[in-house]
Amino acid sequence: MLVLVADDIADSRQLLVDIVSSMGVDIVQAANGNEALQLARERLPDLILLDVNMPGLSGFEVLSFLKAESETASIPVLMLTALADIDSRVQGLKLGADDYLTKPYSPRELMERIRTRLRNKQETDELRAVQQVIRNTFERFVSPAVVEQLLRNPKQVQLGGTLQEVTVLFIDLEGFTSISERADPEELLAILNTYHTMIVNAIREHGGTVDKFLGDGVMALYNTPLQQADHALRAIQTALDLNDGLTEFNQQFTADFRMRFNAGIHTGKAVVGNVGAPDLMNYTAVGDTVNLAARLQQIASGGRILTSQATKDLLPDLFKLTTLGELKIKGRAEGVMAYEVIGQIQTT
Repeated sequence: MLVLVADDIADSRQLLVDIVSSMGVDIVQAANGNEALQLARERLPDLILLDVNMPGLSGFEVLSFLKAESETASIPVLMLTALADIDSRVQGLKLGADDYLTKPYSPRELMERIRTRLRNKQETDELRAVQQVIRNTFERFVSPAVVEQLLRNPKQVQLGGTLQEVTVLFIDLEGFTSISERADPEELLAILNTYHTMIVNAIREHGGTVDKFLGDGVMALYNTPLQQADHALRAIQTALDLNDGLTEFNQQFTADFRMRFNAGIHTGKAVVGNVGAPDLMNYTAVGDTVNLAARLQQIASGGRILTSQATKDLLPDLFKLTTLGELKIKGRAEGVMAYEVIGQIQTT
């Protein structure tokens, strides 16, 4: 931890240095307001002990500059001054001082206030670091509302590996491979991104997390990073909304570039967390649940939505499903009971 001591009187400054150095922190000194402001900008200390009456810039002026700049605004400032009147104290606090102590002061009291401010600064820095990790991990893949909820309570997010129930949705574009063989690469990429934008918007609208893009496909997770009691319903509704809006959406393309969505959905346990190398990680899910959802999507054709028994069991009686029986799934000795989601039951 680094503390900046700013006082124009050498003896007063040395007394502060002696007190602070006994606390085992690093110290940098300033003999006037201009020097204090410069050192604060350069060294970004964890705490500033700031006198008020100094040559050049006063302590109040230094404080005003610090709080107006984003790089220094979060540095806690403890003002030490012989100005004991209420107006001076109020002025310092209005400008953003975190604490205000009048001279002469008790060394024991000063040390305790310093400990409190340094502890608060460390906790604040740790919280900001966690919030930045959350932003870096989720901002591109979930709705802004979900990010804000995560930032309000970062402790609910476990970025390490955790085994939990999730619903996994895989969606791909039928016919993309054949189109890619005859389309101009730039035109093909623009079309693909347009479809992906539609998919991402639907996933976010229903509270899903965009896990990754797989060529012309997208993988999404539900029930993470926030718990969702209706996660299976959200995944099904995402796929249905995409299919329902596809006819109108496709009008922007010529007939040769109109594609359909195929979807596979499965619910089960998966290990969820940051996966990758220390300097390059992605928030994702791994395990058999993910593999089965992917297999169902690969079997789907003709713009169909296939779901497993596990997902069906969590759905309310709002959807029309057709039983497909036990399907043979690559890599599995036993068949998997599957259903095609036809649509939502219309209620009168």
